[in-house]
Amino acid sequence: MLRKLIHPILVFPLCLYIISQEALLSKPNNNIEEILEENETQIFLNYSEINNITLKNNQELKALENLVNATTFTLSSKIAKRYPSLDLQASGLPKYIAGKNYSSSSTTSKTSQFSANPSLNIKLDLIDPLRGAEIKIARNNYAIAKNNYEIKKKDLIQESKSRYHKLQKSYQDIKNKALSLDLSITSLKDAQSKFDAGIGTKFEVLEADAQLSRDRQSLNEKRIQNQINKIALKEILNINGDFAITQKQELIGFWNHKLNKNITEGLAKSLSLKNINLKKSIKENQAKNYLNAYKPNVYISNIFTSSFTKGDSLSLEIDSEKSGSSYTNTVSLNFGWNIFDGGQNKNLYKSSKADAKSEDYSYKNLENVLRKNISSAYLNLKLNEEKILSSLKEISSTKESLRLARLRYEVGISTLKDVLIRQKELSNANSKNIDAIYNYNLNLDELERLTFLEISNICNENDSFIKNNVQSICNI
Repeated sequence: MLRKLIHPILVFPLCLYIISQEALLSKPNNNIEEILEENETQIFLNYSEINNITLKNNQELKALENLVNATTFTLSSKIAKRYPSLDLQASGLPKYIAGKNYSSSSTTSKTSQFSANPSLNIKLDLIDPLRGAEIKIARNNYAIAKNNYEIKKKDLIQESKSRYHKLQKSYQDIKNKALSLDLSITSLKDAQSKFDAGIGTKFEVLEADAQLSRDRQSLNEKRIQNQINKIALKEILNINGDFAITQKQELIGFWNHKLNKNITEGLAKSLSLKNINLKKSIKENQAKNYLNAYKPNVYISNIFTSSFTKGDSLSLEIDSEKSGSSYTNTVSLNFGWNIFDGGQNKNLYKSSKADAKSEDYSYKNLENVLRKNISSAYLNLKLNEEKILSSLKEISSTKESLRLARLRYEVGISTLKDVLIRQKELSNANSKNIDAIYNYNLNLDELERLTFLEISNICNENDSFIKNNVQSICNI
């Protein structure tokens, strides 16, 4: 009875749904590789293009650029105070008046009249004690806005480069973990072969399988981190679509400048220090203006007023055709002087001078911070040079140790535990080298940002080890 009620057309979608669910359930739970490889590469991004792409695409820089334009217009408005002003006013354009004037002792009069009363006022400040300081303040604000734009631009470029290095590092981390995974697969095969031959133990197989699981999980974590780093770089560069970069990790250059020169150049060219001086100048000009408020203001004015009427006003009989006009032109030299305000501006002057004095301490504090940051970046650079060299030696040593440990295990004079330990040592040595190169490149970018000096493509042998020695940073 139920079969007769179910239409064959309704059975077909149900079968498709069951088949699709079985297909989904038959897939493995670990689909990380498929997720990470679902995007196809569209563009190739070189490290040398970071500067231009950041300047072209970053939205935060565009917002700051508009702020610079705003301060330009503010400066222009203050400079415009040097020129005369022209005002046109009109009380009623036109104005109609209608009324009646009644008195018991006189004749009643009427009013019906259209009128227009335009006036023109030209004013030129001869002596304006506030104008000069206001223009200086506007100029300083404009300079600060430009410096802030340059500071943000350099910070964003450095951050973009840092994310590029981090993405490049994550590719090397994947490569290192993939190598560890391959070694663990080999160790598991060796342990299983020995167990099958009766010369190994089940414990060694389980130990090798556990190490393989750890390496596989570590590799998946590095792949996920790689995608996160890629998204971070894509965000700051505002790139649409997918992209690829050079996965090989290399030194981006060499730093051939001495520490003293780094500090001297960094302090002399620091835009942040220049901004503190500009802020101090602004506060001093503000303080000056509070005192200038007590000085007289002298200006010339020319006022031209006129009146046009049509109709009659206060007449016995209204003459609608009656018209009239008049004008007055007044030229005057005017004088204004705020002699006493109860000490308000004097106290504001003292407040601004105290604020200006505080900028001296801010300058000294920032100077010390910059000196510390430059010194730290320089010394860390030298430390990472040594780490690169020592990690290369460690890689060479651990590779040989792993080879010998595997040979000893194969002939039965060593255990699988020793092989797995050597595998881990090799992975750690590779990680140290990857981290050292990554930090070295970060230090170079930081020094370039702090000192305004350039990274060199030529290694200075006098600032490194022996040129022909394999341990020289020049030979990396």
